[in-house]
Amino acid sequence: MQQDELLTKSVAEIIAKENLEKKLASGKKLRIKYGIDPTTPEIHLGHAVPIRKLAQFQQLGHKIVFLLGDFTAQIGDPSGKLKTRTALSSKQVEENAKTFLAQVFQILDPDATEVHRQSEWFGKMNLADFFGILSKVSVNVILSHETFKNRLSKDLPLAMHELIYPVLQGYDSVAVKADVEVGGQDQKFNLLMGRHIQRAFGQNQQEIVMTKYLLGTDGKEKMSKSLGNFIALTDSPDQMYGKVMSIPDELIVPYFELCTNISVKGLQLIKNEYKNSQARRDLKAKLGKLIVETYHHVAAAEASEEEFNKIFKNKEKPSVIAEVKISSKQAILADLLVELKLADSRSEAKRLILQGAVKVADKILKDPFVKIELANGAIVQVGKRKFAKVIL
Repeated sequence: MQQDELLTKSVAEIIAKENLEKKLASGKKLRIKYGIDPTTPEIHLGHAVPIRKLAQFQQLGHKIVFLLGDFTAQIGDPSGKLKTRTALSSKQVEENAKTFLAQVFQILDPDATEVHRQSEWFGKMNLADFFGILSKVSVNVILSHETFKNRLSKDLPLAMHELIYPVLQGYDSVAVKADVEVGGQDQKFNLLMGRHIQRAFGQNQQEIVMTKYLLGTDGKEKMSKSLGNFIALTDSPDQMYGKVMSIPDELIVPYFELCTNISVKGLQLIKNEYKNSQARRDLKAKLGKLIVETYHHVAAAEASEEEFNKIFKNKEKPSVIAEVKISSKQAILADLLVELKLADSRSEAKRLILQGAVKVADKILKDPFVKIELANGAIVQVGKRKFAKVIL
C-alpha cells in the first residue's frame, strides 16, 4: 500500500492533509481510531469502507484503535435524522457487539488491533467528571450541527441526550489518545468534535480521514439495513454475488473503488472498460467474484457465479431450495408467502403478487386472495431470487 493510495482511494476529505502527511513521513507509529455503534448485529459493505481504510493503515504498521460505542449506541447517532432514534438496551448492544468483532476481523488483523468499549471510561465517571467534559463545548458549537439546525427550523423534537452524542464521541478521542480518526463523510461534525475536545484537554489534535459513502444496491440511498439495500458481510456467497449483480451499472466503478483491493491504476483500467456498455455485465461479474472472494474464498466465488448463471442465464431452478413445512395443503396465496417467509407481511405479499412477481409450480398468479391447493414438493418463487419448496 503506497501513501498516495492511502490518502486518495475511497477518500472524500482529509483534515488536515498536510499535517497527516508530515505524521506519516515522520516514521512514528500512529494511533488510528475508528468508532462504530453496534446498533445491529451485522456489518454491511457500507460499514466496511472505513474499516478497509483502517486495514491500509494497518499494513503500513500503524496501530488500529477499534472502538465499540456501547454508550452512544444506546442514544443513536442523530446525524441526518429527522426524529429521535429508538433507544437500545445495554443487553441488545452487547449482543450486537459480540458478532461485530468477528466480522471486523475478516478485514483487520486482530493481533494488530486494540479494541475498546466506551464503558471503560464513561462507566467509571461520576456526574462531576461528566459535567467537566460538557463544560469544554459551547451550546453554540453544538447547535451549529446541520441536523440540529434542520430539526429546530422545522420545529421537530430535539432531545437533550441527542445533543450530547457528538460530545461523547469527541471525548473518545481523548480517552484513546488518537492521532488520526477515520470515519464516513456523514460523520464530519462528530469527527471535528474530537479535535475540539482534544484541544480543550491539552492533547494534540487528531487528523481526520473521511471515506466516501457507499450507495446501496438500489443506487439511490446510502447503504442501510433499514432500507433493505445492503450487502451484509454475513451473506452467503450466492446472496452476496446475486446482490452485486443486481446493482445499477452506474455503481460498478464506485463499488470497485470502495469494496475491493484494486489499485488506483487498476481502477483507471476499470473506468476505461466501463465506457464500453457491452463490457459492463462482465465487469459486474468480475466485481461480484472479487467481493465474494474477499469475505469467503475463491472456490465460493466461482460456485456463486455458476449458480447465478444457472438461474438467470439458463432459467433453471437453484441447486438448493429451502424446504418449508406448512400446516395445510390449501392456503390463501398472500398468507402462503408469509408462511414460507418469502414476504415479511401480508401487505408486502399482496404487492408482490399484484406485480406478477409470484409463481407457484411455474405458473404466475396475480390474485392475492386466491385459494390454492398445493402438492408436496411444489416450488413457490418470488421475483428472480427467492424460492421455497413446500413440504406437507
